[in-house]
Amino acid sequence: MTEIIQRKLNDSAWVRWTALILIALTMFFGYMFVDMMSPLQSMIEAQRGWTPDVFGMYGSSEFIFNVFGFLILAGIILDKMGVRFTGMLSASLMFIGACIKYYGVSDAFIGTGAEASAKLASLGFMIFGCGMEMAGITVSKTIAKWFEGKEMALAMGLEMAIARVGVFAVFSISPWLANMAPATVVRPVAFCTLLLLIGLLTYTVFTFMDRKLDKQLGLDSRGNNSSEEEFRISDLGKIFSSKVFWIVAILCVLYYSAIFPFQRFATNMLESNLGVTAQTAADIFRWFPMGAAAITPLLGSYLDHKGKGATMLIFGAVLMTVCHLIFAFVLPAYPSTLVAYGAIIILGISFSLVPAALWPSVPKIMETRYLGSAYSLIFWIQNIGLCLFPAVIGYALKFSNPGHVDGTAYNYTLPMVIFASCGIAAMLLGLWLKAEDRKKNYGLELPNIKK
Repeated sequence: MTEIIQRKLNDSAWVRWTALILIALTMFFGYMFVDMMSPLQSMIEAQRGWTPDVFGMYGSSEFIFNVFGFLILAGIILDKMGVRFTGMLSASLMFIGACIKYYGVSDAFIGTGAEASAKLASLGFMIFGCGMEMAGITVSKTIAKWFEGKEMALAMGLEMAIARVGVFAVFSISPWLANMAPATVVRPVAFCTLLLLIGLLTYTVFTFMDRKLDKQLGLDSRGNNSSEEEFRISDLGKIFSSKVFWIVAILCVLYYSAIFPFQRFATNMLESNLGVTAQTAADIFRWFPMGAAAITPLLGSYLDHKGKGATMLIFGAVLMTVCHLIFAFVLPAYPSTLVAYGAIIILGISFSLVPAALWPSVPKIMETRYLGSAYSLIFWIQNIGLCLFPAVIGYALKFSNPGHVDGTAYNYTLPMVIFASCGIAAMLLGLWLKAEDRKKNYGLELPNIKK
């Protein structure tokens, strides 16, 4: 009888996994909105007059507010106000930003011209990006809270897998919606905006569960334990002074800068190298996130039971480098869908290894009271790369294709070499991280489940 009384909400497997699904759905719809325009680069150029550099700047806009300090503020809000308040705020910002972006690309706004359309759409994407990245750190801290001492890596892996199915879905649905008569880029934007509203509602349901768990754990309304030392602004200095934090953060920015910005251009890259339509190219690339989604939970479970997190980071960076070198040199010389699928499979395995090992490792190197701020600072540094790289790749594409004529193929060798260079640097940092773990015993190579 005593065991029943002391049993917490997250001790029930079905309850904690239900909570995970509710918050993962918010991220699922967010990831759909992030890449909803990625398969439509050719159409947005034709219908709204956006050139590659404008499209690249639009891709960068998602991260601008975050780079200029919002993500640091988001981490402080998370540690001070808790996961319920921060999650609701982030989901609301995502929906508001989506509405602004929808109006920017809508037919009602088209009369103002391509430049104004791109600027307003970018403003909406900036606001959405604030909510999206805030949601990312909130979900990470939430999973660490609900799955402490349990299947944390598996839970983080499943959350990422569900989110990546959103990328698969949008690469499948977005071109199909856009090409329905009359063909328009507006329809996919409207559809994904509606999904974000549903995501706000699913997180609202989760907040009721989280409030009950806090009562059982003896936490206050912000999820803090009054007997423990609370987060202070000065804790930011402890985070910034940690060498291992910087290794993880820079590894993160290098790795993700060669993933998410690449997704912006992947469809057009396959169009150009294979000579296929945007729909066909999107149908090929959509299997990248699905491969990652299928493998990530398995790797998370392995990490929970066997460990080897730092080793997984190194191997993942190597595979990403190999993939981008194939896209840079092999695919242009041998334009085969088989080669394209092979490279995408390699990238999918890489994108399973690195995130599955990276995010569950952060609680091992940072104290719980400022874990939210640690995640936010890593995301902030990551956002600097995600903000710069779409613009860099857009300009590199324009630079390496002088005199390009609309409707002809682009040469993507230089952009792919840039992405591959990030993979090499990330691999070196992974080796350094493993050496630090061996000296300081952070436990990065150890299992997560406590026996």
